[in-house]
Amino acid sequence: MKQVLAVIVGALFVAYSAGADCDGLQRFKVQHQWQESFGTGAHRIDFGVKLFSKLFHDHPETRALFPRVHGENIYSPEFKAHAERVLGGLSMTIGLLDDPEAVKAQLAHLNEQHKPRGVKPEYYNFLGEELLDLLPEYLGSKLDYAAWKACYVKLVAAITA
Repeated sequence: MKQVLAVIVGALFVAYSAGADCDGLQRFKVQHQWQESFGTGAHRIDFGVKLFSKLFHDHPETRALFPRVHGENIYSPEFKAHAERVLGGLSMTIGLLDDPEAVKAQLAHLNEQHKPRGVKPEYYNFLGEELLDLLPEYLGSKLDYAAWKACYVKLVAAITA
C-alpha cells in the first residue's frame, strides 16, 4: 500500500513539475481568454449554467454538494446566483495569477471555504475538465489548451493543499 501511494504521489509531482509551469505568457493568455469567454452580465449566467450542466451530466455525484442552492434545478435563481459566485471566485483567482502573494491568499481562502463543504480534491479536476471542454465554444481555435492546463493544475494543487 505504501508503495502504491508513493508511486501515485511521485507521479503527481512529476506531472505537476514537468508540465505545469504556468509562466508569464501562459498566465497572460489565460487571463485574457477568461475575460473573453466568461464575458459580462447575463452571458456569465449562461456560461455558468452550461458549465454546471456539463459537470452534473458527466459527474452526477457532484450535484449532491448543492442542495442549499437547489442543485437539482440549475435554472433556479438560487443556483444561477451560486454558479455566478463560484465563477466569480474563479474569475478573481485568474485575475490574480500574476500576483503570487495575492493568488496564494485567495486560494488559501477558497480552500478554507470548501473544506467543511466536503468538496473532494477530484471535484476540482472534474470542474477543470468541463471548463476545458466548454472554452472552445467561446474561444474556438484561439484556446491555448496548454496554458489553461498548466495554470489550472497549479491552482488545483494550491486549493487542495
